[in-house]
Amino acid sequence: MAASESFLEFLRDLMGPLGPIVARRMFSGAGLFTDGLMFALVIDDTLHFKVDDSNRAAFEAEGMKPFVYQAKGRSVALGYWRVPERLLDEPEELAAWSRAAMAVARRAASAKVRKAKGGGKKPAARSPAPAARGGSRRQ
Repeated sequence: MAASESFLEFLRDLMGPLGPIVARRMFSGAGLFTDGLMFALVIDDTLHFKVDDSNRAAFEAEGMKPFVYQAKGRSVALGYWRVPERLLDEPEELAAWSRAAMAVARRAASAKVRKAKGGGKKPAARSPAPAARGGSRRQ
C-alpha cells in the first residue's frame, strides 16, 4: 500500500499551477497538503481527494467510492474518495477537482476551529441596554 516517490513527484508537477503541494508520508501512503491542510491521500499510487456534500456527487457520477480500510475486524471509510484515473490525463479538469478538495479541507479545518471555540454556535444577540431612568441618553 505504499505511495511511490515517482508518483508523488508526478502529482506535485501536475498540480504545480495550484501552488505549493507538499507530500508527507503517513501510514503506508502519503498525504498531499497545501497551506498546511491535507486535501488528498495517496495509497498504492492511487489518488483520493477529500470529499464532502459539496463535491460528492461528482465522484458518485464517475462511479468512485471512498477509501476504506480494515481495522479491528471492521471497515472504516475515510472522507477521501478515489479520483477517476482519466483526470490524470486532463490537467485542467484535475485542477478543478483539486480546488474543490482544497475547499473541503479548508471548510473542515474552519469547522474544527469553530467547534474548539465553543461548538460553532453564535452567541445570542444582546438587546441594547435600556436608557437610565429619569435621565436622557447622551448622543
